[in-house]
Amino acid sequence: MPKVKPKEGFTLTTFTDQIHELARPLWLRSVHHPFIKQLTAGDLPLSTFRYYLLQDRYYLSEFGKLHDKIADQLTDQTAINFLREGAAGLKNGEIAVRKGFFAKLNITQAEIDLTPIAPTAYNYVNHMYAALYQGSPQRAIAALLPCYWLYNEIGQALISQGSPVSLYQQWIETYDSDGYTDSVNQMIQLTNRAAGQVDETEKQAMTTAFIRSSAYELGYWGMSLRHESWDSL
Repeated sequence: MPKVKPKEGFTLTTFTDQIHELARPLWLRSVHHPFIKQLTAGDLPLSTFRYYLLQDRYYLSEFGKLHDKIADQLTDQTAINFLREGAAGLKNGEIAVRKGFFAKLNITQAEIDLTPIAPTAYNYVNHMYAALYQGSPQRAIAALLPCYWLYNEIGQALISQGSPVSLYQQWIETYDSDGYTDSVNQMIQLTNRAAGQVDETEKQAMTTAFIRSSAYELGYWGMSLRHESWDSL
């Protein structure tokens, strides 16, 4: 993993500043991805948004479970409390919003049960589990962070333009809300706390986990546009 080289006159003061800078090229490609551009313009086919939601239901379910599994391996009570609350918040907040989308798009439980998990979604989730069980809880925390932070940046980038499609506008607003931004800031602080608890070798492993999650986030948009399936591999 390359070392961070700050621009002249600019100091990267925290671990998350450094990894954010390393991931910037991937994040810019996410913000400007055709999926995001079509969603903002209102041109994204509803069938594609449905596909995205069905895959994201699986991802968010596992993402919430990972919060609890990481907390099980920690002794830092501040981190434990945040992760437990994050797991509960996903169940009561973001996943609940998704259920509202499902109702509007007539996505039934039967359709959910019959929808195969796409390769990219499957591999992204497995990457985060590997960060925990083949790595460390600190590494797993870094692997979780892009999902929080990147979506917040996308929401903030899109909110002024919005989308003419009400469902897409609601999606944008979810990630620009004050409550969501607060949870992102707490997750950033948690990642910096985790980095302060490990040596330089583990910090590099945390960086790798963060970059890989950022790459999977980029891949998620393409997966959704292609309606990726195992047959396509």
